[in-house]
Amino acid sequence: MRTKLIAGNWKMNKTINEALDLVKALNDGVQQLANISVVVAPPYTAINKVAEFLKNSDIQVSAQDLFWEDAGAFTGAISTPMIKEAGAKYCIIGHSEKRQFFNETDDTVNKKIKAAIAHDLIPIFCMGETLVQREANQVETVIKQQFFGGLQDIKPGDIVKIIIAYEPIWAIGTGKTATPEQAEEVHAMIRGMLIKEFGPEVANVIKILYGGSVKADNTKELLSKPNIDGALVGGASLKAQDFIGIINNAKLL
Repeated sequence: MRTKLIAGNWKMNKTINEALDLVKALNDGVQQLANISVVVAPPYTAINKVAEFLKNSDIQVSAQDLFWEDAGAFTGAISTPMIKEAGAKYCIIGHSEKRQFFNETDDTVNKKIKAAIAHDLIPIFCMGETLVQREANQVETVIKQQFFGGLQDIKPGDIVKIIIAYEPIWAIGTGKTATPEQAEEVHAMIRGMLIKEFGPEVANVIKILYGGSVKADNTKELLSKPNIDGALVGGASLKAQDFIGIINNAKLL
């Protein structure tokens, strides 16, 4: 049985001191995480201090991105070994904001996923469509392109190390949320692709998260769907009580 996972993507928010204040509040407010995983993704600058503070906690740490080479003349880039040494265990890859603002492609997503797996970092592989694409009935086409592009040449034994996050771009930071039925439809589609490509045993252990204006009051309804295994939370993860509310509601499922 797949357990739930709640991940908070802080994006470009929180100084080191602000990040520590937030994780202290989260650590104090979150209890009994035996049946659920919780991950926070601070900016690079705060990963080490946050990981040090959480070293005896059930809350784990993620980076928000990585570069696929281990070292070299890549000014401004952060490698997987650097992220691992800083204390992160996960990494968000292919987020729509990276695709939109930083020219992320399916090819670079694929390289980053392979780099993460090579260093035992758990990739949170994001995919999702724009509003224009949804209204043009292109959801399946877009998801398939991102799915197969991101997972090209990934070995079946490595697929189980990946977490997938479906994030409809039109619902990120807009206050709009896909209905539970809309989200489940795409999650079931992704699960079906996993079954077809890698078999049911592999497909049924892979977590598929939903992201897009997730809040405490819509968590239960979304996560009660059979193929929605958790949430990748944006804005609501920046306030301790809001994020704790999402975690607590997920624990009830």
